[in-house]
Amino acid sequence: MTYPLLKLTNVSKRLSDYFSLKDINFELNEGEVHVLVGENGSGKSSLMNIICGFYQKDCGDIFINNNPVSFNSPADAKKYGISMIHQDSTLFDHFTVAENIYINSKPYINKNLKIVNWKKMFSDCKILFENLGFNLNGERMVRNLSPAEKQIVEICRAYISNARIIIMDEPTSSLTKAETLLLFNIIKELKKSGVAIIYITHKLEEIKEVGDKITVIRDGEIIGTDHINSMNVDNIIYMMAGMSLNERYPKLKVKLGKEVLKVSNLCDGNFLEDINFSLRKREILGIFGLVGSGRTKIAKSINGERKIDTGEIIIEGRKVTISSPSDAIKSGIGCVTEDRMYNGLFTYRSIAENITSCNLSKVSNHLLIDRKIENELSKSYLDKLEIKINSVNEKVADISGGNQQKVVLAKWIMSKSKILILDEPTKGIDIASKLDLYNIMNEMVTKDVSIILISSDIDEIIGMCDRVIVLYNGKIAGIVSKSEANHKQIMSYATCGKQIK
Repeated sequence: MTYPLLKLTNVSKRLSDYFSLKDINFELNEGEVHVLVGENGSGKSSLMNIICGFYQKDCGDIFINNNPVSFNSPADAKKYGISMIHQDSTLFDHFTVAENIYINSKPYINKNLKIVNWKKMFSDCKILFENLGFNLNGERMVRNLSPAEKQIVEICRAYISNARIIIMDEPTSSLTKAETLLLFNIIKELKKSGVAIIYITHKLEEIKEVGDKITVIRDGEIIGTDHINSMNVDNIIYMMAGMSLNERYPKLKVKLGKEVLKVSNLCDGNFLEDINFSLRKREILGIFGLVGSGRTKIAKSINGERKIDTGEIIIEGRKVTISSPSDAIKSGIGCVTEDRMYNGLFTYRSIAENITSCNLSKVSNHLLIDRKIENELSKSYLDKLEIKINSVNEKVADISGGNQQKVVLAKWIMSKSKILILDEPTKGIDIASKLDLYNIMNEMVTKDVSIILISSDIDEIIGMCDRVIVLYNGKIAGIVSKSEANHKQIMSYATCGKQIK
């Protein structure tokens, strides 16, 4: 008789007064990719922390090959071959790429004296990257890597770990399409060798490409498990959030006002060339393009993070000079950056401190911050945006990704920005949190805010924007109205630089 490699039976865990994992039943077979989906706060991470030994279950049973096991620490789980690729980097920044990959399997010249064979380590690392198709140097310091490159290192470390069970938490969140395809090839190789994978993702388009089974979790309970081919996207969304596919993009029809921003002949002397567009009051203007097309470069140029060689930025008929983000703020421009954890938030400061950080004059008495006013103002924004936390004094690092994104938005709403640039605002967050953000955008435009939405999600762009700018190799290939926007037209501009009939 064949038993599941991993089996959880009636596992429960009380995590707070407001949330518990309840009677979790879950099975994972050898050579299987079992996709786990659920909105932020649904219990995915808590369940993985039990499997990895970070949390101890209150009741229920865990079996490996039908043998009962108990994990009191991550070291216990590792003994049974369980490894996890975390969404946020767990690498050692002051070590090289090779050291991080071979951290638990260093080649030694003398094992007793712990003398590392550096030449062999770097050589093995080079061969590993060549075999897997990743273009990375094993001698680079991890602190100098991009988020995508760090994710590749995490993946390679798990690949060579000889783990029997690998948990992948949003492994493609920072990867390009080409890197994602390489990861999928690695997963296929791992499956062939009998490795079982729990694959956590918010990208529903990935599910059928990579998965065999899917489990949906909501509010700490398993809603259902089925074979991938028996589930469609609409069913998955409904199980996750209780809403249908057609309700995902609740765009309001509003009357657009006069021109509030005009960008003329913008060039950065390096990549962007002859960028011309305008933005009207209450408009949501989309910017779409493939990776490397220049989307974020435009945002940084308008926001003062990137030097403009030629061109003009005109706000409400007045030419402005923006040389820094502080200049942008003074001109009424706010920017929610793509990488909220590193560039959008002070992660180890409180929620209240983050929300008020762009408008300290509202909470300060001369040179001192009035904490009472700061807390009261922050609470008002928490209520408006339905940010679910225990206290405004919680550290931002300790709340969910969806709530972190809402805190970023609260910060810029409080700044009273007239123009708001949102760079990948829904990246890495669940369906329900995305809907919350779309509704916040709707509310903002009804209050005369104009939005530039930069996104790699073409459905999001079509669903939420009044017009769409499509980029190709640093140039505007086309501008498409909402009535004309469709997948074929937008993708033809994005991939060929022109419309294909």
